[in-house]
Amino acid sequence: MEVDIEMRHSKPHARGRSASATSQGSCSGSGNFRVASRFEVVLGTLVLAALSCAPLANARAGESRPAPDAPGDGPSADRPAFRTGWRQAEPGYVWEFPRDHFAHRAYQIEWWYFTGHLNDASQVASGPLRHRFAYQFTLFRIGLVAQTGEVGHPLDSRRLDSDWDAPGLLMGHAAITDIETGEHRFSELLYREAALLAGFGRPGQERIAWTRAPVGTDADWQLRLEGDGFVFQMSDLREGFGFELRAQPGKPLVFQGPGGLSRKSDDPGAASLYYSFPRLRTEGTLRVDERAFAVRGQSWMDKEISSRQLSSDQVGWDWFSLQLDDGRELMLFQLRDSEGRVSHARGTQIQRDGSPEFLDGERFEVAATDYWRSPVSGIRYPAGWTIDVPGFSEPFEVVPLVADQENRSRLSRSPKYWEGAVELRDARGQRLGVGFVELTGYGADNRPPL
Repeated sequence: MEVDIEMRHSKPHARGRSASATSQGSCSGSGNFRVASRFEVVLGTLVLAALSCAPLANARAGESRPAPDAPGDGPSADRPAFRTGWRQAEPGYVWEFPRDHFAHRAYQIEWWYFTGHLNDASQVASGPLRHRFAYQFTLFRIGLVAQTGEVGHPLDSRRLDSDWDAPGLLMGHAAITDIETGEHRFSELLYREAALLAGFGRPGQERIAWTRAPVGTDADWQLRLEGDGFVFQMSDLREGFGFELRAQPGKPLVFQGPGGLSRKSDDPGAASLYYSFPRLRTEGTLRVDERAFAVRGQSWMDKEISSRQLSSDQVGWDWFSLQLDDGRELMLFQLRDSEGRVSHARGTQIQRDGSPEFLDGERFEVAATDYWRSPVSGIRYPAGWTIDVPGFSEPFEVVPLVADQENRSRLSRSPKYWEGAVELRDARGQRLGVGFVELTGYGADNRPPL
């Protein structure tokens, strides 16, 4: 895998816009602000500039090295891997929790993905809502060297017997949208697994993943287990926002596809192991510039594990996570080819009791009703949909709550994508629920590297 990083010097940019940065900053967990030392800035610049070279290091000593029973072992450990050495997502994976919340190093790509809708908790109790927010928090593991965790395995023999052996990269994306003002802010980072930079925990530990914040912010981004739920935090001083949130399941975990296998095409290699927590009770603190809000709301969590998601003719996807006010949830995705045609579609309808119903693409229809063109990237995205799905008496509308929720990466060759909060409405305009939509692969040369 090649990672191409382009470093640029730029002047500080003003607030009140959608923006992204590789070396951005934020409010720390204590709420205090501190400008990074020159050493930190230089260190971060050197790390990012070196990313296209050979792997450097593991995360903190003892935390990242997988144990023999680490996730990814199990029933398919003796099956042939990809010719690249990476294991593919196959039927028959034996799930075990909390083990499978952690990293799966035999697979090349995985992500932990949280989105949600939050309200100012003080206003929930005292009066009309004036501050509503939507957020995204995603951590990606990108493997550079395949591992099985098995002593003496030929793949693992390529690793150095050193805590400075780096098997992968950690990429982080975070965003908030102020629904009332329409402002969208985006933060990103990309580090190697290396001491003091980034790493992944293993079963039995609290931390699932951690990384330094973007250059200029003296803080960490973290994802931790807490009981049956999760705690996660991020901060970015330059972009002027941060949050620490606790999310507890309001409904049980759901597999997205039979046995948790989510096919992306007829190509057997294009698939993922995929589960969700479709409704998480969420509370915590969100900071925007100098203001701190106690917030409360609900979230959606996805975990996907794979070595390849898109087939060669696919360029991106439209993905929907929808939480209905009547207690049901709906996950739908459509993968598109280079002509914009839907090449593969799947979905899951989750009943009030948590039971899933898997949907083939022939059983639902998603039609775009409006479009929006980014004034910055020039990319044209769908910006409104009608969805017809079993279990609903009539089609319903999905409407973006803010037009500009485009995440614009500054990393060279990193894709731009639209990740935004939406509302569900019936034919009479009455609210049915809320959700998130992710749109990738729109625009020229903007295919996700999956």
